[in-house]
Order: sequence, then C-alpha cells, then structure tokens
Amino acid sequence: MSGLVLKLAPRERVLINGAVIENGDRRSRLSIVTPNTNVLRLRDAIHPDEAQTPVRRLCYAAQLILTGDVEPEEARQQLIPRIEELSRILIDPDSRRLLSQASDSLLAGEFYQSLKALRALIPREDRLLATKP
Repeated sequence: MSGLVLKLAPRERVLINGAVIENGDRRSRLSIVTPNTNVLRLRDAIHPDEAQTPVRRLCYAAQLILTGDVEPEEARQQLIPRIEELSRILIDPDSRRLLSQASDSLLAGEFYQSLKALRALIPREDRLLATKP
C-alpha cells in the first residue's frame, strides 16, 4: 500500500483536508491512502507573524494551499517565480536541489512535498541571516 504515513505523538494535531485531527494519549500511525490529500502537521505550521524571511514566506504560501486558504493554481503562479528568484541567491548544490524539488513538486500538485523541501532550507537561511530558529 502506498501513500503518506503519519506517525503522531500523543495529543499531536494534524490538518487533513481542512479538518483538525488530534491524536489520543498514545503514539499512533495513520496511513493516508487517498491521493491528493492535503495534510499539514500543526507543529510544522508557520504562523503568519513568523513569515518574515524569504524562505519562511515561501513556506507560508505553500502551507496556505494545504490549509485550503488559497487555490492551488493561484499559489503556483505566485510561488514558482519566487522559488526561481531564491535559486539565484542560494547557489550551493544542496539548496538548488531542494529548490528544484520544491518547484517540481509544486508543478506536480504535490504540495506537501513542496513544503517539505522548502522547510529544509530554513536552517540554512537562519545561518545566512544569523537569526535564531
């Protein structure tokens, strides 16, 4: 069986297609087998006030697709040029690979994978901007 497997800690919350689901008192594992399901761990969610840097703004914009607050096509049109702009700044091979993954996933409609690739850039951005995570 393929799909996304979520391993949830006790009382962890996750947003699945707009519904907030909270785990019980024990660790659990959920298999999401329906294709194109929008999933966002709330512990990974970026608050609008935290979207103050280029990568965090991209993550927040991608996150809005998963929460259903923006239409995917509209978000794609905004995100692709911003990802390309960032790829002209972050020129190391690893950053380029992650940005390429984010862009490819976005174009394929795999919004969670796009967000995941973008989130991997946050520690690098923090180091470059000398900010605390």
